[in-house]
Amino acid sequence: MPWPEHGGPDGGPAILHDFSTNANPLPLPEALVNALAATDRRRYPDPHYGRLCERLAAHHGVPANRVLPTAGSSEAIRRLTLLAQLQGLGEAWVPAPGYGDYAAAAYALGLKVHGWPAPATLLEALDRAHHPALVWLNEPCNPTGVSLPHSFWQSLAEIAWAKGHWLVLDRAYEPLRLEGGDPILPGMAARAWQLWSPNKALGLTGIRAGYVLAPTEAAEGLGQRLRALAPSWVLSAEGEQMLLAWWGEAVQAWLADSRRTLEQWRTMQRHLLGDLGWAQRATVTPFWLARPPLPARLLELRLRQLRSAGLKLRDASSFGLPGWVRVSTQSPDAQAALALVWHDSRWKGEEGEGA
Repeated sequence: MPWPEHGGPDGGPAILHDFSTNANPLPLPEALVNALAATDRRRYPDPHYGRLCERLAAHHGVPANRVLPTAGSSEAIRRLTLLAQLQGLGEAWVPAPGYGDYAAAAYALGLKVHGWPAPATLLEALDRAHHPALVWLNEPCNPTGVSLPHSFWQSLAEIAWAKGHWLVLDRAYEPLRLEGGDPILPGMAARAWQLWSPNKALGLTGIRAGYVLAPTEAAEGLGQRLRALAPSWVLSAEGEQMLLAWWGEAVQAWLADSRRTLEQWRTMQRHLLGDLGWAQRATVTPFWLARPPLPARLLELRLRQLRSAGLKLRDASSFGLPGWVRVSTQSPDAQAALALVWHDSRWKGEEGEGA
């Protein structure tokens, strides 16, 4: 079984300008830098993470027993899939395109995997289902950067509760939403599993830390079983400190400022790619799907050329979208470097050919 593909480091030379990950590219807030610098690495963290769970629970307005620390969303995906399998669920529905770890976790445990390419497809399939399934959802979505309408979420909730499906909401990109509001009503979110992993919004993807909010009715039963499936000290000392600082006033003020900067940079970058002739899809996040004006068969070569020059874009072929890339908003300097290398690496007759 192949490993899921990801953006970011790939074992090659250092990446100078990384358009391939969705991490916030802005410098860290001073409050977070200081918190991480003060981390005591000589001692184990509290194995129960009591203070952390209380703080996260206070922010979300929920009991502390609903907060389950994780080593990031990827670890949570594996653990939740295992819990679903142990509870007798045999099928998983994953967004297509979507984050590869959803399907990888299900395949590894022998669950039957179905991709849902459109909201209507998912609603129809779940309504017809004879047995409960594990259902993965991103809001906002990755890799597209789109937000699904309120009407979809309302219909999904009605079907899921009637059929007993497990809904899992991956909220990794909600803190990086640049347009509109969260379409998921609090009542629906309270009955679903919610995954939160702030390292992308903070630009700290090297720290693997996050948490799950268990459904209200599952906090004592399935929630505690999910907790029992975790290894001891699932969070490192740095991960605990990052999460303790996450909802603090200073960090959230920095995040609000960074969203405004990212919105400005995104506008610049979309204009730049448009001038280069790239097709681009709409987005509510700092990342989106784009298609350069060259045949799909040549895109891999062009991406290798960019990579050798210290730039990386995320080939969307693994998402089932050959010829497309996922690009994240980067600084004006990085954008200028991309434009320069793109022009320097082209050859006559390349642009405009059919895919």
